[in-house]
Amino acid sequence: MNPALLRSAEASSPLDAYDYQLPPELIAQHPAPRRVQARLMVLAEGQAAPVHKRAYNLLEWLRKDDLLVINNTSVVPARLRGRKPTGGKVEVFLLSPAHPLDVMDDGSEVHETLIKTHRRLAKGARINLDPEENLWAEVVEVSDRGKALVKFPGSALSLASDLGEVPLPPYIKRPDGPLAEDKQRYQTVYAHKQGAVAAPTAGLHLSKELMAALLKRGVRVAPVTLHVGYGTFAEPSAEDLASGKLHSEWVEISCETARAVEETRQKGGRVICVGTTSLRAVEWRGTEQGLVEPGAGWCDILIDESSAIKVADGILTNFHLPRTTLLMLVAAMAGRERILAAYAEAIRMKYRFYSFGDAMLII
Repeated sequence: MNPALLRSAEASSPLDAYDYQLPPELIAQHPAPRRVQARLMVLAEGQAAPVHKRAYNLLEWLRKDDLLVINNTSVVPARLRGRKPTGGKVEVFLLSPAHPLDVMDDGSEVHETLIKTHRRLAKGARINLDPEENLWAEVVEVSDRGKALVKFPGSALSLASDLGEVPLPPYIKRPDGPLAEDKQRYQTVYAHKQGAVAAPTAGLHLSKELMAALLKRGVRVAPVTLHVGYGTFAEPSAEDLASGKLHSEWVEISCETARAVEETRQKGGRVICVGTTSLRAVEWRGTEQGLVEPGAGWCDILIDESSAIKVADGILTNFHLPRTTLLMLVAAMAGRERILAAYAEAIRMKYRFYSFGDAMLII
């Protein structure tokens, strides 16, 4: 293993221990031609070395009575382009599009946003979202780091659906804006509930045909909802890490999914989470007996190597950014040194990284 990939556990910040150097050319700018053609690195219990497969080979590793937990959130085109009355460009990014902070009697909504513009907007500034329809938004409060509360003339979800752009991560470069294919490929085939501003990317590797084949084998599928927030791209503060808390994301777990976990335990099957978001959701509502309690609310838990994984027996996940809590979560499943060694091998073998990249199965 390259020593540069493995940092001392005594580093000054917990995130320092999850740093590694990635050649920029390995950051995937486009998905695989077909979802299931993505490469798959398997870290299996009892096997010293990773096994190299393709996403369609999941059939070889999942068995009858296993439960696949998927996140059925749907990515909202949360990036809106507007103009100031003077004509200057404004970008308005909805941070929680499914959860307005306030709804007025006239149907207008107040949302938390990120605003990008040449000069910072002040309270009361107006933004023209659609000149043809004369739709205007208004800044009602300005915060730090570009955050602002903005009042929209109606449902922000509807406005985003009509006018918004696919909110691709900043490391996916589209100089002329998102491509037509991005709207479909930056969305899982089972996306159902609108609310995310980033895709649960492990699920991007599952096709309808692969899902059908897994069901035919006797693998069950149960959904949770976690609306992925913009905080997934932000480095947490030292205070957050010290408190064991993270940015909050809305989670819903049904009685049916909780029952499916219980039945899986009774049959001796394994609970395999598709993505860090699904795992975060079930662990948030997990019990010491390995079951899940149904419910809904804002999840803010941090999962790292000190966490006791109560529900998940495995995870399908992408290759994550260095110095992130997502990488910390994956290390909680397999150990930090093993994960960073696997990342070193992935780099050596030129796996594709991040949202449109390849996948890893820990089982």
